[in-house]
Amino acid sequence: MENPQNDLAERVTELEIKSSYAEDLLDQLNMTIYRQQQQIDRLILQVTQLREQSQNAAQDGASRNPRDELPPHY
Repeated sequence: MENPQNDLAERVTELEIKSSYAEDLLDQLNMTIYRQQQQIDRLILQVTQLREQSQNAAQDGASRNPRDELPPHY
């Protein structure tokens, strides 16, 4: 027969191992979320800049006469 204390010690060891893996996974997920938030922040900035460029180009285009511009193949 197995010793109840040995059985308990094995169960505690297994729980510690599982806890360690769960902690590592949580750290990895937190780092992934952090990197994704950085990417989202950069993308929001890029979209804002592109929107401003688009608005500026639309305003500049309204003041230009399209007949003054030659197509690229001329």
